[in-house]
This record gives sequence, C-alpha cells and structure tokens, in this order.
Amino acid sequence: MVKQVLVTILLSICTFAQTASYGADPQESKLIVLEHLWNEAQVHRDSGALAELIGDRFVNTEYDGEVSNRAKFLADIKDPLFKPVMVTIQDVKVNMYQQAAVVAGVYHTKGSYKGKPYDHKGRFTDTWVYEKSKWQCVASHTSLLPK
Repeated sequence: MVKQVLVTILLSICTFAQTASYGADPQESKLIVLEHLWNEAQVHRDSGALAELIGDRFVNTEYDGEVSNRAKFLADIKDPLFKPVMVTIQDVKVNMYQQAAVVAGVYHTKGSYKGKPYDHKGRFTDTWVYEKSKWQCVASHTSLLPK
C-alpha cells in the first residue's frame, strides 16, 4: 500500500507540474497536490496517508452537518461499509496567509455507503497550517450543490 501511495504522489506531482500555470506559487502548487493526494487516499480508504495530511486537532464538518474530530474522521475512512470509487476536485483556489492557507473548490464523489449508492457534488473549504516543516489540514468543510 505504501508503494501505491508513493507512486500516486509522484504521478500527481508530475501531472500537476505539467499543468501548473507559469509563475504559480510553489506553496500553492504543493497544497493543490496535497488535496489531490487526499482524494486518492479517500478512494483507497488509506487512513494512514490521510493521517499524515491532517493535524492533531483536525475538525471535519460534513455536508449534512455532522462534525467529527481526527479520530472519528480516520475511523470513518476505514469503515468497510464506506466504498468510494471516485473523488475529484476542480475550480480550486488557494488563498495564502503567512503560515496558513485556505483551499476552496468544487468536489465530485461517487460510491456507496451501507450498500446505498451516492453521487455528491459540492463545495469544499480546507484550512491548512504550515508547522513542523509540513502542511497539515486543520479544518475541512463541505456543502452539497443543488442538483
């Protein structure tokens, strides 16, 4: 699994490097790559990879209003009844602050939960903090777009 994540990271960085606009802030580019890695970790239900991306005091607010902490979020990813098959993001914007950043965009996810299919499109806002020489997401919020 670690090899698969490392290959995904490398491919994501290479792919993004080819499509990034000239003169883009390297920290903004890195955050977008981290967001894509987050998506891949969700599809593969890789709570270890996600644990590396989120802070100790992480707060997650789901589209339905459910709020969870780091432990609950990671446990939900491992839940065998949760079976995502696709998570993508687009229209991503990064707003940089000294040692923090807010990343917002549109997401699309498909899969099943407890045997029932889902297909969600919505907006996400992730707050990242740079500490201990790495970026970590400390808060995430999603909301559904009207169909």
